[in-house]
Amino acid sequence: MKQFSFEKLNVWQKSKTLAVNIYTITGKFPEVERFGLISQIRRCSISVASNIAEGTGRNSANDKARFTEIAYSSLIELLSQRVIAYDLNFIIKDVYELTRKDIEEISRMLNALRKSQLN
Repeated sequence: MKQFSFEKLNVWQKSKTLAVNIYTITGKFPEVERFGLISQIRRCSISVASNIAEGTGRNSANDKARFTEIAYSSLIELLSQRVIAYDLNFIIKDVYELTRKDIEEISRMLNALRKSQLN
């Protein structure tokens, strides 16, 4: 089976793993948040990996970098929502800190990817 270029990127692999983890974590949120915070957190977590993948399909370096920027923005949105979920006691401190660590690592990787795309 063919492996596409985005599947080879460590940043995409880590983003995909983060999205899967987010789905598991948000599955434990209160049911009342199903169409609120759960939906929003899940959408932006998937957006990170999706925009990385979509960017690899673009031809110009500027287009590739733009999708990497969008992935980064979704990641920062995810961080904000994780902080709110933590403040609402929907997640415990250990889970919050682990997720935050993953987000920080992916953000560094996205910044490096964007710089390489523009050079």
